[in-house]
Amino acid sequence: MIEFLSTNLAPIMFGAVVFFLLSGFPVAFALAACGLFFGFIGIELDLLPTTLLQAIPLRVFGIMQNDTLLAIPFFTLMGLILERSGMAEDLLDTVGQVFGPVRGGLALAVIFVGALLAATTGVVAASVISMGLISLPIMMRYGYSRTVACGAITASGTLAQAIPPSIVLIVMADQLGRSVGDMYRGAFVPAFMLVAMYALYVIALAIFRPKTVPGLPPEAISFREPNGSSGHRSLLLFFIAITAIATGFGTIYTDVLGALKGTEVTAARDEIIVVSLTFGAAIALALATANRIFRLGLLSRMTEQVTFVLIPPLALIFLVLGTIFLGIATPTEGGAMGALGAMIMALVRRRLDLKTLVQALESTTKLSVFVLFILIGSTVFSFTFNAVDGHIWVEHLFDKLPGGELGFLIFVNTVIFFLGFFLDFFEIAFILVPMLAPVAEKMGIDLIWFGIILALNLQTSFLTPPFGFALFYLRSVAPVSGYIDRISKRRIEGIKTTDIYRGSIPFIVIQVVLIILLIAFPQLITGSLDKKVEIDLDTIQIAPPPSDGGWGEEGGKGAWD
Repeated sequence: MIEFLSTNLAPIMFGAVVFFLLSGFPVAFALAACGLFFGFIGIELDLLPTTLLQAIPLRVFGIMQNDTLLAIPFFTLMGLILERSGMAEDLLDTVGQVFGPVRGGLALAVIFVGALLAATTGVVAASVISMGLISLPIMMRYGYSRTVACGAITASGTLAQAIPPSIVLIVMADQLGRSVGDMYRGAFVPAFMLVAMYALYVIALAIFRPKTVPGLPPEAISFREPNGSSGHRSLLLFFIAITAIATGFGTIYTDVLGALKGTEVTAARDEIIVVSLTFGAAIALALATANRIFRLGLLSRMTEQVTFVLIPPLALIFLVLGTIFLGIATPTEGGAMGALGAMIMALVRRRLDLKTLVQALESTTKLSVFVLFILIGSTVFSFTFNAVDGHIWVEHLFDKLPGGELGFLIFVNTVIFFLGFFLDFFEIAFILVPMLAPVAEKMGIDLIWFGIILALNLQTSFLTPPFGFALFYLRSVAPVSGYIDRISKRRIEGIKTTDIYRGSIPFIVIQVVLIILLIAFPQLITGSLDKKVEIDLDTIQIAPPPSDGGWGEEGGKGAWD
């Protein structure tokens, strides 16, 4: 028995932690208990030194001193302040009026607002609950398919896990030992590809199954001009003009910077985009403000409303992500600026009081402590697991996989996808990722690419029945029984749990397709990263200076040959 334990301690330890996780025992305590228990067993079996466990406090203090993890409470506080300031309601109402008249317009509005909320709040629960309370009754009122409406809301809410500044990406960067800024930069293209694929699915429904996504009737449009028009034409012209101005300014900025630095040096792509968008947003806000104050009549009511509702959150996104991408601020500093900016926005809107601030701080503290305790537990577990050569056991598990790197990626993503049916993404990220990262790095897999693929895979855990959290959030606010709609006076049947489950399936398929594309085309992620400088160590020659202390002709020649 003792010999069996000695030779199989790593797999027994892994099986024990899986058992505790599936039994529903609190994750943080299950991980820490397994780490300590098997650490004592390893010491008793003379597999581990008696001083091993003395190093655990140092590992725990190392977690406390990790500045990167400070970004989690900052971004969480930013999102909760914005959510409680009513930004979601304003965005959904305004964007719904813009897209509502066309078939599928309300679903498209939910997707685009979900992307905006993801880039500002980063909290799945807040996004799903807000859109469920505001958009779901309107979709039901005007005849949307229940499954389409539920699927659009839950899938859009989970975008908070894919679009920077995502907490999942912060955790993934920490576990993989990579830069959060690089993780954000690499996730940018895949995240908005996902938004575009969601939108294309809704457009396809509008073309081939129009009855499932009807447009709003004219009487449902609240923005009307004195002449009876809706203001859509004015909004389109205004958008084209601001885009042209921002593009022109970006071109001028590039030329001026190139002239100042030299013709061979120009602005970086990220810098041009951030500067252009910031300038365009400032011009749009200035024009809308002047039009409202001086009653110039240049812009329609819809154009004014869209500008005042969209520009502040977009400006906050530019402030946070722009400074991170440009290297001006670290993710932690960007999160701090975002939290401060969210408070200022809420104060300007007169929607921030002491009660709201205290509630946001309490929720932030709970989530941060939750993450920290799981991280401490997983550190204790992985410390003992590696000490009993668990990492070698994990490597041997993948030795016999066919297909090499591709086979490894397919197998890992399949396992994580099915684990997402039962486990939370924090549990998967803190337990499995530290085990898989050394194997991936040994195979030569780019860890930024690997981490973003896993993060998008973990996003599906919010949608997969029966334990997807986004499904639970929508179930908590969706009407269970039928009711009489206060506007149409018609009876509307309640939402069944099966409607919510069925609605998530097409969006899960879309996410799986995106993961396949990212595996097949790594440049979709790595193309956004800074190119590494390759140095051939075999060609480097170092020549000592001549004995006279100067660089003569022979010395100079030898130094450069």
